Amino acid sequence: MHVGSLAPDFDLPCTPMAGSSADRAKLADYRGRWLTLVFYPRDFSLICPTELTAISARLDEFRRQGCEVLGISSDSIESHLRWIATPKDQGGLGGLDFPLASDPEGEVCRSYGVYLEYQHVALRGLFIIDPNGVLQYQAVHNLSVGRRADEILRILAALQTGGLCAESWTPEKPTLDAARGLGPGSTISHYRIERQVGRGAFSSVFRAQDTMLRRTVALKVMKPDSPLAPAAVLAEARAAAALNHPNVCTIYSVDDDDDVPVIAMEYLSGGPLSKQIADHPLPPSETANIVRQIAAGMAAAHAQGIVHGDLKPANVFVTREGLVKILDFGLARREQGATDPDETTDLAPIGVTGTPSYMAPEQADGHPSTAASDVFALGSMLYEMLTGRQAFGGDNVLQVLGRIRDADPEILAAEAPEPFASLLRELLIPDAEERTISMAEIAERLADVELREADSLAG
Repeated sequence: MHVGSLAPDFDLPCTPMAGSSADRAKLADYRGRWLTLVFYPRDFSLICPTELTAISARLDEFRRQGCEVLGISSDSIESHLRWIATPKDQGGLGGLDFPLASDPEGEVCRSYGVYLEYQHVALRGLFIIDPNGVLQYQAVHNLSVGRRADEILRILAALQTGGLCAESWTPEKPTLDAARGLGPGSTISHYRIERQVGRGAFSSVFRAQDTMLRRTVALKVMKPDSPLAPAAVLAEARAAAALNHPNVCTIYSVDDDDDVPVIAMEYLSGGPLSKQIADHPLPPSETANIVRQIAAGMAAAHAQGIVHGDLKPANVFVTREGLVKILDFGLARREQGATDPDETTDLAPIGVTGTPSYMAPEQADGHPSTAASDVFALGSMLYEMLTGRQAFGGDNVLQVLGRIRDADPEILAAEAPEPFASLLRELLIPDAEERTISMAEIAERLADVELREADSLAG
């Protein structure tokens, strides 16, 4: 048994709680709530009354944190009942607000690793189990050392934050931001940080060395105040890691060994497409090359059922060799309301999503992203690359979303030369069901454009 594993099951007779006739305590009965298990040696221990009554006096605080308390020892139920009824000045408890369970054979005590065979008693074990039945904290005290209710409540509150809590942490203080504490030479998991290269709304990105495989990586470290659940972040990253395409940024690994979600990715040198088109449009030939590569990468993703949901210039990286890499698969749809992080010359911004100017009409109406939504976003990007202006700009979000809903592909296509104009008419169709052109078709058509231009130059 160890922290992070399912807690050992139990079903024991117990003393009743006030207002309840239940006479057994089962781990299954505590599912959906936190549980603090307090193992103690015997009724007659001089320390037991002091700690159990102290915990009982704070039971309301435990319950406000969604936690129940259960005591377990090898004494009989009859012994427990006498002890509870005995006044404090006579060595008893004088009442107790949580149940005491009896484990006379020590089976449950053994399963939690706190049983002293030669004395037939339990050590002072303390275990905190989460609502899913997973053990999140364990400590075993000497028989002569009592436990403080204050410290148990502090640990419980710290566990419930889901963040990193320093030695001096209290519920009034913020958790630690692992990204802020990382600097050149520091390590997290098996990565040695070299320098920070980007910071977003929900994450920071570092250039780092993978000390196990001895390669340079881009390391994305999630911030503690991110609204994304760590498990969701890692699950999405693992799905994205299944993609293997030259135009998709490779995810090497996902890790949460230090209780901080970390994603190691291919390190790139170059810059984001958003920086390239910030001041001027791109030449048609360069536009065709970049959009073809984006479409090729997206075609591979769509073939595996992976939708980007936040395709935009800031999520497209162009290397110094002119190779396009798409970033942030699987994370974009979940990070609603983020703003662009600072852009760098070493790594495109990571950890941003839901950008209004590149949403499809169905997204603007609150529907989930689809492959057709990614096609619309690519159409918006194509227009911007050709004209130097956003297809759907505005002074505020509502204005932008209104323009997206009223999109007229004919008017937008009229500002672009052929063969891009005919392509825009298909990419920017407002109705998702009628927007049937695929990323593979887009890539194929633009490959033909590049081939014709190459033949023209050769002639």
